[in-house]
Order: sequence, then structure tokens, then C-alpha cells
Amino acid sequence: MTKRNRDEQRLRAEFLVEPFTEGKPGPHVAAAVDAFTEAGMSVELGPFASSAEGDTDEIADAVGAMIRASMRAGATAIRVQIGGESGDLVSGLDLHHALDHMVRDAERSTGVASSEWTREQKQFVVRELDERGAFLLRGAVDDIAEVMGVSRITIYNYLNAIE
Repeated sequence: MTKRNRDEQRLRAEFLVEPFTEGKPGPHVAAAVDAFTEAGMSVELGPFASSAEGDTDEIADAVGAMIRASMRAGATAIRVQIGGESGDLVSGLDLHHALDHMVRDAERSTGVASSEWTREQKQFVVRELDERGAFLLRGAVDDIAEVMGVSRITIYNYLNAIE
């Protein structure tokens, strides 16, 4: 592939801007979307990540602008994956690691390692994870119970208390 063809290659950028906020995306997400739309690309908002397509230079410039704007608007983390436009990003966001990311986010929000969470912090984290859809992932109850050092029944009790 010549340099000219590489530069003209269509790419797909998938991005996730944290922290996750339920309902309307926060200003940090709006800033990310604006960076791509200002570069002339449309953004497809998804439940786990958003995406845009463009040529190599467009994507590179937009990703840089997105990082600067999102961080200034309150983003705590940004995950970006770039690939061909034809759906090469099937793995996009690795759902096998999504739960790990959510637990790490909970540790940051509580300011305490998961191994040291109090009962109240565990209940708070279960509520947060439930709001983020963590328990829709297969095996999440068992995995969270293990992280928290409690039984599956305890997790179900916390979930029932939320309702």
C-alpha cells in the first residue's frame, strides 16, 4: 500500500469517555462528540462506546481534539480504538474486561481498594454497578461477590434492597 493510499484509508474510531453517567451524557461526553462533529464527522452514540469514521488525518486530528476537550470538560478516562471502517473492531470494547473496569472505577470513586470496602461501600458499589448495567453481563454476580469477599446471596440481597 502506498503512502497516498494509507493516508486516504477510511478508519473507524470507537471511544468511551468516563465517568459513565446514566441518562443524558455529561459535558465530557458532549465535548468528545463535538470534537468529531466539528471535524465534519457524524458520531454514532452507542450503549458502550461511540464511533465515527473518517480518513486517517481526520481521525487523528479529531481524536487529539477529543482528548483535550473531554479532559477539560471533566473526563476521568478515555478509551479509544482505531481500525478499518469495515467492522474490524468487532471486539471494540472488550466486554470480558468491562466488569474489571467498572470495579476499578468504583475503587476510584470510593477512594478505597475493593478488598477494604465496608458493608455500606459494598452496597453503594452494587447500586453503582447495577445502574451501569454490570449485572447484565454473564457471571457478574459471582465475579462481584468474589471481588467483595461476600456470597452470591449477599449480592442478591443488596440488589433486592435497591428495588
